[in-house]
Amino acid sequence: MLFERQRLEEKIKSAQQKIHEFPDGKLICTRNKNYIKWYQSNGHNRTYIPKENRKLAEQLAAKKYLTLLEDSLRNEQKAIDFYLRHHAAAVDSAEQLLADTSEYAELLSPFFSPLSQELHDWMYSPFEHNEKNPEQLIHKTISGNFVRSKSEAFIAMLLHINRIPFRYECALQLGETTIFPDFTIRHPETGQIYYWEHFGLMDNPAYCKNAFSKLQLYVSGGIIPTIHLITTYETLENPLSSELVENIVQQYFL
Repeated sequence: MLFERQRLEEKIKSAQQKIHEFPDGKLICTRNKNYIKWYQSNGHNRTYIPKENRKLAEQLAAKKYLTLLEDSLRNEQKAIDFYLRHHAAAVDSAEQLLADTSEYAELLSPFFSPLSQELHDWMYSPFEHNEKNPEQLIHKTISGNFVRSKSEAFIAMLLHINRIPFRYECALQLGETTIFPDFTIRHPETGQIYYWEHFGLMDNPAYCKNAFSKLQLYVSGGIIPTIHLITTYETLENPLSSELVENIVQQYFL
């Protein structure tokens, strides 16, 4: 539900941005038998829009559609907020049992830890972390990790509850360059290493350039996308799909 709320929020922001790009005023359409007339209204007065200015009428029509769409999305969001207010307590109670300070955490750990002792030791042994921008690690996952986005938190959650061992932002040496994959993952049965990069700002040109450079580093190091490198992407208008993440986890590890 939280993931869906985030998706709605991003769609609302996208609609708002587009609305601001259109001309001021609202479109009013009137019909007289077989004739339709267009007017531009400022709330007090309305101005006739001639047929040769159809482009203005189209823009105002699109603006009206997006305004109604925004209202509809907000109503959906309010429904989710209502649900979360009444059910969040039960979810929080369950997650609290997994917290480091909980007396139940140690008893529950076998249900979420990797089946292999070697993989368990690998997951919890010290490793070199990404030290850049620690202030961005604001989303705590049920595995105890702090990650940089809600999408990464969702990926971490699915890996954790399926007992798939992983490290978050563990150093990887590729030639003379050290990078920090979002997730370094061991297959729960074979121990094979996979990497998972989630690129979450693909509508940002500078971010895209860095993402493609990182992919080139992987390929130059013999780590090929779809083989041992998993990649997911999102933009403001196209957030990461929870169904896609579930399918990827199923395909590669279960």
